[in-house]
Amino acid sequence: MLRLTQRRKLTLQTSETPGGHAHVSAASGLVRTGNWLHVVADDSLFLATFALEGGAPGQLLRLFPGELPLEPKARKALKPDLEALCLLGAFADAPHGALLAVPSGSTPVRMKGALVPLAADGSLAGPVREVDFTSVYAQLTRELGPLNVEGAAVSGPRLRLLNRGTGDQGTDAVVDLDAGRVLRTLEAGEPLQPDVVRTVRRWELGRSGNVRLSFTDAAPLPDGRIVFTAAAEDTRDAYADGAVMGSAVGVLAPDGSPMFLDGVDAKVKLEGVDARVERGRIHLLLVADADDPAQAAPLFETVLEGVPG
Repeated sequence: MLRLTQRRKLTLQTSETPGGHAHVSAASGLVRTGNWLHVVADDSLFLATFALEGGAPGQLLRLFPGELPLEPKARKALKPDLEALCLLGAFADAPHGALLAVPSGSTPVRMKGALVPLAADGSLAGPVREVDFTSVYAQLTRELGPLNVEGAAVSGPRLRLLNRGTGDQGTDAVVDLDAGRVLRTLEAGEPLQPDVVRTVRRWELGRSGNVRLSFTDAAPLPDGRIVFTAAAEDTRDAYADGAVMGSAVGVLAPDGSPMFLDGVDAKVKLEGVDARVERGRIHLLLVADADDPAQAAPLFETVLEGVPG
């Protein structure tokens, strides 16, 4: 079992809404670029950025216009549900790469993502552009049933999406998109189309107690493997929340098949991961969804041991 060490809480300089809380609560995706940590939350219209070292409060970058209500049920119905954040390579409008915030697709209002160019030092450069996932998600829904995309990572020629199979009808799946075609579509400012889909493969990750483990995020390794997080949440579908029974961290082989899985020693819902290979070991930074608007999400670290090469 992996031991998690908490590094900090994800506090912010200011709240995104008047009367709101000055912290990230529903952290759902994590990417490190340079000396910066970028965190997307599934109940927010903003991207949060933190210094890698120290505990200084983070700053917010607006991704979408408008405001979300503070009342939980109303906020849940209207939120864009950004569940994944991935790093893209350089292209015409983003010579230093970009971040792609990916929506879950679990309801018709959760089809809109965002593209944020990066500066040379890994900080956010802007301007932010909206990305329409509607058409490609319609294709994936026809293949998988109820959709709930929660992980995204570029691995060689593939942009790999992980679908979270929450509930009795959900399906855990690894979806490979053509990364080159995705980048060309983003350069053109056009909606993503079904022709970017290459393969769709279903997987079962096992259980924590009596509750199934399902994908919650992804991070690439240099050799084509992908580190993923998974959570066991006792809920009937991708919309309703439930009790969290545990989380795990695993590794996908370059062909997309699971090759390693280990539980963590805390009963938290891990939803974001960044992976680095340092001195031959895989070092991870992870964020968890606090599942409580009044609580700041934690940032953890751990090291994967005994992972097959």
